[in-house]
Amino acid sequence: QVQLVESGGGLVQAGGSLRLSCAGSVSIFRFNTMGWYRQAPGKQRELVAVTSSGGNTNYADSVKGRFTIGRDNAKNTVYLQMNSLKPEDTAVYYCRLDGSWGRGTQVTVSS
Repeated sequence: QVQLVESGGGLVQAGGSLRLSCAGSVSIFRFNTMGWYRQAPGKQRELVAVTSSGGNTNYADSVKGRFTIGRDNAKNTVYLQMNSLKPEDTAVYYCRLDGSWGRGTQVTVSS
């Protein structure tokens, strides 16, 4: 079993920043794909950012230039650095490592 735990969510003002982290019960180096998704009330869960073991990354158009996905080797975590946050970024953010999902962490951006 692979257990994933997200952390770093919270309440911020528009224009602020948050850094989400995803920790797994196994080494992150075992995963081929690592990604962040989000789901707002009444909306479909959507891909925010994804990275592969080969180093390729992809971002949703709505977050390009503002969000960065990466791995912190020292802490064995996958992070999502979110800058210039907008109210429309408000959602529950989920970590996905290959086929495993975390519980989600709430991000709320006030105007």
